[in-house]
Amino acid sequence: MGDRSGSVKPVRTIGEARRQAQSFADRLDLKVAEVIQFTNNYYARLDDKSGAPATEVLVDPATGRTSLEYGPAMMWNIRYGMTSGRFGDGMMGSGDGMIGSGGGGMMGGPSGGMMGSAGGSSWTPASGSDAVPVSARQAIAIADRWLAQHEASLRVPDADAFPGYYTMEVERHGKIVGMLSVDAASGAIWEHWWHGRFVAISE
Repeated sequence: MGDRSGSVKPVRTIGEARRQAQSFADRLDLKVAEVIQFTNNYYARLDDKSGAPATEVLVDPATGRTSLEYGPAMMWNIRYGMTSGRFGDGMMGSGDGMIGSGGGGMMGGPSGGMMGSAGGSSWTPASGSDAVPVSARQAIAIADRWLAQHEASLRVPDADAFPGYYTMEVERHGKIVGMLSVDAASGAIWEHWWHGRFVAISE
């Protein structure tokens, strides 16, 4: 589910990444909000006309190609994900979309992230530990509890509520070190291990 414009041009700045992401967003009648530069890619949050988070995309810095983000944006998003019926052949990528190269992220990946090699992409709290569906406040608590098992200094200050799930920036001492998502139905956690290290943010 990527950009098939055929134009291959490196993206070197957040501004350029924002323009690429907006080109993708235009086809969904959405608007780019936050853009974050990581060492492996640019992340962009797309909002709807009301300003509510709609979905998430990645911009490849080497080619400028834009795609739905892996994981939660594809699998958990009930309005803009793979099962929503919004994406026809015109928006299917040529391999640059769902399948990405494995760069070590905050919490795993082949090259070893903050907490070593990834042993799995998600974790679900024990049955009955939180109400279903999961509220934003509960999602933050789930994420903080999971992070505390790995490093006491990690926390999530807030959560963006996407259709069917939440995405959060993970911070250490007030600085972004990665991202994760929590499923609104089950409370399952999905690490965004593909980003690499944080570089800059544009809101």
